[in-house]
Amino acid sequence: MDRRDFLTMSAASLFTTTTSSAVHAAATPVRTQAPGFYRLDLGGTEITALSDGSIPVPLDSLYSNTTPARVRTVLDHAFIGSPADLSVNAYLVNTGDRLVLIDAGTGRFLGPELGLLPAALQSAGYSPDQVDDVILTHVHADHSGGLILDGRPLFGNATVHVNNREIGYWLDRGQRTKAADRDKHHFVEAEACLGPYAAAQRLRGFSDNADPLPGFGSIWLPGHTPGHSAIVVERGTRKLVLWGDVTHGDVVQFGEPSVTIEFDVDPQQAALSRAKAFADAAEHRYWVAGAHIAFPGIGHVRREKDMFGWVAKNFSRRGLL
Repeated sequence: MDRRDFLTMSAASLFTTTTSSAVHAAATPVRTQAPGFYRLDLGGTEITALSDGSIPVPLDSLYSNTTPARVRTVLDHAFIGSPADLSVNAYLVNTGDRLVLIDAGTGRFLGPELGLLPAALQSAGYSPDQVDDVILTHVHADHSGGLILDGRPLFGNATVHVNNREIGYWLDRGQRTKAADRDKHHFVEAEACLGPYAAAQRLRGFSDNADPLPGFGSIWLPGHTPGHSAIVVERGTRKLVLWGDVTHGDVVQFGEPSVTIEFDVDPQQAALSRAKAFADAAEHRYWVAGAHIAFPGIGHVRREKDMFGWVAKNFSRRGLL
């Protein structure tokens, strides 16, 4: 047997062995994703994006000031079907002195496809008891639902901070009475989520555009809710603005900021706030993070003639902003 015959026979033997092994090594697909977190560094401050999950949302029937056909066309152009998978994101900021969570996910309010933030937090190396403060962009249950577990505070050592207008609106029984029947559940959920912290004297309000905590700013962007506020983390020349619900998705509303969504308390004002947020982010080129932009939801806004576009951050193991 010469060298060529030996190699040919060896290759055939190897092929037979691997194909035979492959047949016997078949396994049932797992079909679950890893808990979602993505670590970033902002001028020496650790930012961890946390995924609470994603959920299919019929944006074509929820968006307003447009038509369902128009929405489906725009989504299809971006290779997105309807319903569209919408992320729910939160962000953990480790300043070195304090551990601060921006928004808290859904908890058990919106079904089993969401409510994954505690698992993501644990996978990222932290526990709920380590969180010192939670800053809410607003009080809708997909941002505040994760504050509680079985009616008790999940973040046992944390103080919750939210714009005063949110507290004054969502905890006002008069506002609940006046609300349309389809919206009353928002008030019930707000009381369930904030109530335990208020009872423990760990609920704090902040004024429009005020600092919720030292080292954290806010930008009042009303409309989606009365006190809806973006949260600002700035370190040296680096700046990250955590938008909350400036957008729902990263396609339709960037091209048409006037498009609103059913959950807006004041749709006209929400559209004005969105256009303002887009313009400022595009002009000043800082990083932004969206609660309902595809995870991890961090990127830039760019101008595209008379509209805007979303540019997602590239994945990097160094995770620098």
